[in-house]
Amino acid sequence: MISLLMIADDFTGALDTGVQFAASGVETRVVVGMDGVLSLPAPEVRVLVVDAETRHMAPEAACAVVESLTRQAVDLGVQYIYKKTDSALRGNIGAELTALLRASGEKRLPFLPAYPQVGRTTVGGVHLVNGVPVAESVFGQDPFEPVRHSAVAELIAEQSGVPVHLSPALGAGDPVPGGEGILVFDGQTPEDLSSTARRLLEDGGLHIMAGCAGFGAVLPALLGLASDSPKEAPQLSERLLVVCGSVNPISVAQMAAAEAAGVARWQMTPEQKLQPDYWRTEKGQAEFAAIREGVARNNPYIIDTNDKERNRLTDEYAASHGIDIDGIRLGVSQSIGYLVGNLFTDPSVGTLLITGGDTLLQCMEQMGVREVEPVRELTTGVVLSRVSYQGCTHCVLTKSGGFGKETLVTDLARQLARC
Repeated sequence: MISLLMIADDFTGALDTGVQFAASGVETRVVVGMDGVLSLPAPEVRVLVVDAETRHMAPEAACAVVESLTRQAVDLGVQYIYKKTDSALRGNIGAELTALLRASGEKRLPFLPAYPQVGRTTVGGVHLVNGVPVAESVFGQDPFEPVRHSAVAELIAEQSGVPVHLSPALGAGDPVPGGEGILVFDGQTPEDLSSTARRLLEDGGLHIMAGCAGFGAVLPALLGLASDSPKEAPQLSERLLVVCGSVNPISVAQMAAAEAAGVARWQMTPEQKLQPDYWRTEKGQAEFAAIREGVARNNPYIIDTNDKERNRLTDEYAASHGIDIDGIRLGVSQSIGYLVGNLFTDPSVGTLLITGGDTLLQCMEQMGVREVEPVRELTTGVVLSRVSYQGCTHCVLTKSGGFGKETLVTDLARQLARC
């Protein structure tokens, strides 16, 4: 029976928080979509993570989705409901937190947005990325969901009239803030998150909660869900295929660093990314054959949706064909989804690394896969999962576009070679 429902707004976020439970031995599944998701998992599943794909929705639509899932969980008697938010506060934060609070019938919603392990901290109610206010970081320049406010209360107020109360991290015996609404807690270390969560649990205030993987990591043991016998991790193939669909400067730098270190890299052209049914044309089929050969001959191998001129060529192509920013996002993710869907069963493909939530979603949709089993983190923010398709099961690594060191690809290749 489901003990905890987690509602995420994108796929990589669903996995990087869901894996915190799986790595603690909790039977966990990540599913995509809304239709009947609470009835999908097997009876032994304790934590169900729903990728509701609300990040790019209008606030009203995102609110309706979260309300619906919350009401279903309440009706089924699910003990805990966790609203997974982006660690950089992109998306419909205010609308979704308000929806959870309203639909649950609770009076207070604790929100711990920090993820100190990857440099996301909250100090005095201001969210920071490696010490820089988030709106002044690369996430303030996100082409799809730029973050406009670093003060968490101001960001929530853009989409909500619910009262917001700020609080420092709580220690043993500290009073829990009173008042109804959303309670935003500071966090600069994992210990801050753990001690705050423990104090909230003692006060009976964790039936509903919100945060990202940082807060999620302390919950398996705290809520009594962790197992003494975690699952054994699968054997990983040393062959690595990297599929980069993220435009985040961190991912762009990672791919460039890998190429500079000698890793083979295929950079897609604007036509390959944005021309409908490109890969089904004669030219597209010939180029797909070249990619397949590149995968077979090279280890690691990168398929990158970022073109050679910081995507200027893609922007010019889109403008000349009347494609707006949402059309670019959808076109790129559908194109890469087609490639991965058709490469997945190829015997040359070993371990897959997919960057970016939109990319991962389209890959799964192309294959008709709704359920993923997270296993453990290979390194902070890089999640190892099992994915099955047409009788073929691959180990798939996923990460958010904004996570990881510049040497991520070569570091992973060396790690896989030692497995």
